[in-house]
Amino acid sequence: MNASRLLLAKPWIWSFAATAIVWLVTILFTGGASSLGLSQAALTFAAFSVIVGIGQMFVITLGPGNIDLSVPSTMTLSGTLALKLMDVQDGMILFGLALSVLIGFLVGIGNYALIKLLRIPPIIATLSMSFVVQSTAIWSNRGLRIKPPQSLAEFTTSSLGGIPNIALVALALSLIAWVLLEKSIYGRWISAIGQSTFAARMTGIPVDGTRFVTYILCAVLASVAGYLLASFSGGAALNMGAEYLLMSIAVVVIGGTAVAGGNSNIPGIWGASLFMFLVVSMLNTYGFGAGFRLILTGLIIIAVILLAGGRQSAR
Repeated sequence: MNASRLLLAKPWIWSFAATAIVWLVTILFTGGASSLGLSQAALTFAAFSVIVGIGQMFVITLGPGNIDLSVPSTMTLSGTLALKLMDVQDGMILFGLALSVLIGFLVGIGNYALIKLLRIPPIIATLSMSFVVQSTAIWSNRGLRIKPPQSLAEFTTSSLGGIPNIALVALALSLIAWVLLEKSIYGRWISAIGQSTFAARMTGIPVDGTRFVTYILCAVLASVAGYLLASFSGGAALNMGAEYLLMSIAVVVIGGTAVAGGNSNIPGIWGASLFMFLVVSMLNTYGFGAGFRLILTGLIIIAVILLAGGRQSAR
């Protein structure tokens, strides 16, 4: 009984519970014939949301007002320039990845430079940076759709032991993020900053340096996600990151991370990402139109958040 109560007290359990319900409803509707395919597709597409969601989670953990709206444009620029550099050559795969990381590094620096030097809110700073980054992507793309190297395309679309490689990459990044949050002084610093910036400064925590690193980390993860998504999709498109603007925020909130900061939740991001994909799949299966799908998706998200919030209040 105590174990059950402890489990139910975890904020991330509700995103997984919602995921299980939606998965079962979809499987029952299709007669169980698509269970394996649906599960693999969910893991694949949720993995991209997990990668960008982890980066957004780090930023949101810093406290109220901290958010990165440049994630979609960073993904687009990273995927576009990486594919152009690799030019369908397998020998250039690591160079393409290195360029993606560099792009994320530079975007992160730009984001925090606007926040710190111009003293403008993160939401405005990162939105401004997103226009610059997206414009650069448009200029560099020029309507071309370059294919990824064959080996990279095969890797991103293949599985190991039935688990998509993309999901394995996301899992590895999740484990690294967990170690950073739970086992490193950096993780303690961002939690402390999120709980009280003033108190964190008084205790000698390098608040500015920690925030600087966090915005870079978020941008780098967005760049890596863009690199993988462009390779998985067979090319980079100028709107490839668009759906990850709200998605990167939604999976953090639904997953149980405190919007007020100071408390992060990596398992919840996985549950929320799977949930978001399965909701769309279920609504597609039932033949709902795009507008109605958006309305129902929003209502379901609100219901999950209210349920989790009600349980936490009851405690």
